[in-house]
Amino acid sequence: MYKRVMDELTTTFASHYTKRISLAEALNLETLKAYDAKATGEKYLITPNR
Repeated sequence: MYKRVMDELTTTFASHYTKRISLAEALNLETLKAYDAKATGEKYLITPNR
């Protein structure tokens, strides 16, 4: 099972994000409006350590 997951990590289990933002950017009003908007295929990844 481990090998299967590792083999498919960049295909089956891959995630694609519209944008990766820091925690500070997430608190910005304009950025907040952008990632709060509900849209198909739009995902934002908040990376607090960035």
